[in-house]
Amino acid sequence: MALLLKVPSIVCTGCGDTITKAIQTVESDASVKVDIAAKTVSVEAKASDESIKQAVVATGHTIEGE
Repeated sequence: MALLLKVPSIVCTGCGDTITKAIQTVESDASVKVDIAAKTVSVEAKASDESIKQAVVATGHTIEGE
């Protein structure tokens, strides 16, 4: 099941790359799709939602609704 996160602090592809790498340190096989225009991150992973959210927050980004 995909986890969809609203990350209002995404402003460029560099942000997307940073978030993708952080999530892939939690789970190397994770499928991550970053939509810069919509400011969303969609993640297909076996790792817990919480560990994925923590990886995103650790990059200095904020998750809306958290």
